[in-house]
Amino acid sequence: MGNSWFETVAHAQRRAGRRLPRSVYNAILAGSEAGVSYRDNTASFGELGFAPHVAGLSAKRDLATTVMGQEVSLPVVISPTGVQAVHPDGEVAVARAAAARGTAMGLSSFASKPAAEVVAANAKTFFQMYWSGSKDSMILTMDRARAAGVAGLIVTLDWSFSHGRDWGSPWIPERLDLKAMARLAPQGLARPGWLLDYVRSGSLPDLTTPNLAGPGERPPTFFGAYGEWMQTPPPSWDDIRWLREQWQGPFMLKGISRVDDARRAVDAGVTAISVSNHGGNNLDTTPAPIRSLPAVADAVGEEVEVLLDGGIRRGGDVVKALALGARAVMIGRAYLWGLAAGGQAGVENVLDIMSAGIDSTLLALGRSSIHDLTRDDVLVPAGFSRSAGSVERA
Repeated sequence: MGNSWFETVAHAQRRAGRRLPRSVYNAILAGSEAGVSYRDNTASFGELGFAPHVAGLSAKRDLATTVMGQEVSLPVVISPTGVQAVHPDGEVAVARAAAARGTAMGLSSFASKPAAEVVAANAKTFFQMYWSGSKDSMILTMDRARAAGVAGLIVTLDWSFSHGRDWGSPWIPERLDLKAMARLAPQGLARPGWLLDYVRSGSLPDLTTPNLAGPGERPPTFFGAYGEWMQTPPPSWDDIRWLREQWQGPFMLKGISRVDDARRAVDAGVTAISVSNHGGNNLDTTPAPIRSLPAVADAVGEEVEVLLDGGIRRGGDVVKALALGARAVMIGRAYLWGLAAGGQAGVENVLDIMSAGIDSTLLALGRSSIHDLTRDDVLVPAGFSRSAGSVERA
């Protein structure tokens, strides 16, 4: 396996920290405000326990499932993340890795690679977008995604204006002009491996968003797209219902943490929801998704697919989420660290870590399939779960 292989996500993170320029690494690393949600996203999994069996274990384990109509070989899907400046191949490398391991790819509308290139690398690609701009512009964005052949739509709502960080946010330029390159040069030179990757590729980190531009149009920069989103009035539930009507295909609403919002998502006709707090980058002190999951799954899990996004670092975390009601999980930082550490192979390495961890956990629990998991497989301490916005069922 050589020196490029790593055996844990934590190992990948350490390697990414040694390889990436400080600003790039810090942009991935931490959450909003004081980072309470960011830390709880991972720490909460440590509060959950297992009670393994020692005999009568299953010799074979099945990890396969379906997510929004797509068959996946393991219940781990790539969560969409914007402008992947950690590696020149960016989202295309991630898509190839996901395809090689038989799972689906989430592609951000703020991505640095066009949807058509990503779909060519992985036909199981879901396109993600925000409620941003005019309705006409959103329809055009969906039309381009549909023409590129994406398999479904993810609409992200778990991102507010609470973006300040107590430890300071890294400086990220809007464009890599000469002034920006001069300012960032010491960081780049301090990470020659990362810089050499871009030199070999014949390109610079792309901070534009090609999936938000039509043919012949100049793509907006990440901050240009971000600015449009900030200036767009937030959607009503009627707006979400309208958006769902425009997309006649699999449709996920990402960002649920409340039971009443989960019910409204069902009423809007979604295919799936993701219990998420945007990796701790939404309003700080929002509960870790794994704490909110049981109540949401109880409320709507028989009507829509429920996924969990946030804090997954190992296969055991995945199993805990599935036992508490998720169909599958989505990972973000974990695969970005793998991408930084080893490109496509690094992402494959992360997915292999997840797969092996799920398999060994199923073995210890005596389960032959992820579909056999129940809440009895997880030890949940009193006071662990959080529930907000409970509503009476009809």
